[in-house]
Amino acid sequence: QVQLVESGGGLVQPGGSLRLSCVASGFTFTSYAMTWYRQAPGKERELVAVSTSAGGSTNYADSVKGRFTISRDNAKNTMYLQMDSLKPEDTAVYYCNALKKGWPQSWDYWGQGTQVTVSS
Repeated sequence: QVQLVESGGGLVQPGGSLRLSCVASGFTFTSYAMTWYRQAPGKERELVAVSTSAGGSTNYADSVKGRFTISRDNAKNTMYLQMDSLKPEDTAVYYCNALKKGWPQSWDYWGQGTQVTVSS
């Protein structure tokens, strides 16, 4: 059974930090690109940061570059998002995604999300 379980969200003041975790199970973690998405109220879901399979490379949305860091521990089947210098506009539900593209089938899994609220 495939599971992605996020944790680490919460309420933080502007300028603060949080670290999100996503623990994966039920699939070969190193074969999947792992991505953090977020969705703010009334807005579409947006990509925050991605780590290619086995962690070969990373990429970030312009809005979080220099403040957020994505990483993965393949031995623990866990992905992280270190969020520093948080801003109120970072408030959203953060989701973990695992994607393996293939042909004719691709595999795409989502976690349940964790709420991040940045407010004074």
